[in-house]
Amino acid sequence: MTRAGRLLAAAVAGGLFAFLGGFVVFASSISHYTPSAGGKVDGIVVLTGGEHRLKEAARLLADGRGRRLLISGANRMATRDDLHAKSGLSATLFDCCVDIGYAAHDTMGNADETRDWAAARGYATLIIVTSSYHMPRSLTELGRALPRMTLIPYPVVSRNFRTERWWMHAATARLLFSEYVKFLPSAARYGVARLFGSWEGSALANSVGMRASST
Repeated sequence: MTRAGRLLAAAVAGGLFAFLGGFVVFASSISHYTPSAGGKVDGIVVLTGGEHRLKEAARLLADGRGRRLLISGANRMATRDDLHAKSGLSATLFDCCVDIGYAAHDTMGNADETRDWAAARGYATLIIVTSSYHMPRSLTELGRALPRMTLIPYPVVSRNFRTERWWMHAATARLLFSEYVKFLPSAARYGVARLFGSWEGSALANSVGMRASST
């Protein structure tokens, strides 16, 4: 093998080692996210998609942890009545204090939708509710879009997700690997935003599809 070939092989091996090592660190870090104890914030944001997320976010609102709740990335087929039924909240609390965002179609969109919602209400602290495996990517995208916002993670662990000895559970390992691959572009965008100071992110249109009751 020529010297150039050896250098290329070494570079590929080094890149693969870094990629796999990063995955192990990423997967192991998931178990370190734990629901935040007490303390009130301005708002609560739940990123739709996983089981139990909405009910946990609704419970935080009912407990007085935040003034309002944003359901970000809601399915356009889901009506306000549908989401009310799934939340378990009283009609009075849901009508007064829950906003529904339909514009976001991915985690980057969730971040932009959350930014617009928080800016419109002058919020500075948010509890973020999403699945534990989705939390690193969510916080990275939200950190890009809301660099001066205090973000408090509130992870929800899915019933079949195993945080301890995740490598021994094939379904969990596959899910974590898939999420890691999605996390890398988010981390790259975050790095570019920090490098060039483009903290504001791409703005959504004024009509972000939020169906909110008046305060």
